[in-house]
Amino acid sequence: MLHAKSESDITSLAPSSPSRSPKRPVYYVQSPSRDSHDGDKTSMQPTPSFNSPMESPLHPSFGRHSRNSSASRFSGIFRSSSGRKNGRKRNDKGWPECNVILEEGKYDEFDDDKGLTRRCQTLLALLGFVVLFSIFCLIIWGAGRPYKAEITVRSLAVNNFYVAEGSDFTGVVTKMMTVNGSLSISVYNPATFYGIHVSSTPINLVYSDIVVASGQLKKYFQPRKSRRTVLVNIEATKVPLYGAGSSLDASTNGGFKVPLKLDFEIKSRGDVVGKLVRTKNKKEISCDLVIDSTSNKPIKFKKNSCVYN
Repeated sequence: MLHAKSESDITSLAPSSPSRSPKRPVYYVQSPSRDSHDGDKTSMQPTPSFNSPMESPLHPSFGRHSRNSSASRFSGIFRSSSGRKNGRKRNDKGWPECNVILEEGKYDEFDDDKGLTRRCQTLLALLGFVVLFSIFCLIIWGAGRPYKAEITVRSLAVNNFYVAEGSDFTGVVTKMMTVNGSLSISVYNPATFYGIHVSSTPINLVYSDIVVASGQLKKYFQPRKSRRTVLVNIEATKVPLYGAGSSLDASTNGGFKVPLKLDFEIKSRGDVVGKLVRTKNKKEISCDLVIDSTSNKPIKFKKNSCVYN
């Protein structure tokens, strides 16, 4: 005889039937692989879903098994060297409070050492460069010293020369001399790798320690391995001779022969390495000559006519 089942019986028996139980969905959690270092490789593992928080393995349980597992899980952290649990305070989230391990020393010390090392290396490199550059400049300077400018006094062309009686600005009567001429000087630069700057002191024409005429060589630049002839105007007008003029007597033809002396100094400067390395040379020149007021020919200077120091 069949008995009809009530709705309560059907409802109570439906969940217990294994054939009709609903399948629980499976979720997959993506986590980085253990052997992966660049984050490209990942592993997939299924994670079952739970209907209630009580079924989750992460939920704390009050059973013996859960108590033992939790104790064994954290035993490595909260046990002391004697193997007993340390009584530690817990914070609001339930985690035990641990003392912070303080590192001895400062990381800045290593940075200071590195900075000091770099500073020393920079100073050593700079010092080495200065030493090498100084040696190089010294070698260049030593090599450039023998190349002195060669000076040769060629001739003196007298355009106007006369001696006459006169008076100075105070009214004293004396002999007075007027000279107007052009001095030719040859300058040769034997240096092979630098030019020179040529200048001179005042070029004086002297009679008995009295400067009767004067000129000045204009400063100029002369290239390497070159020769140049420069002209310097020497002139003076009505220079009083005072007692020195008493020895000047006119010749039978009305002219004067006056012994004079040229006295000057030629300076040359070579910029070997710009303004850092320079060679300077000077040469004192003294020449004896006699001017005849009746002759218009230039006075030629021989090698033994001048003294070069």
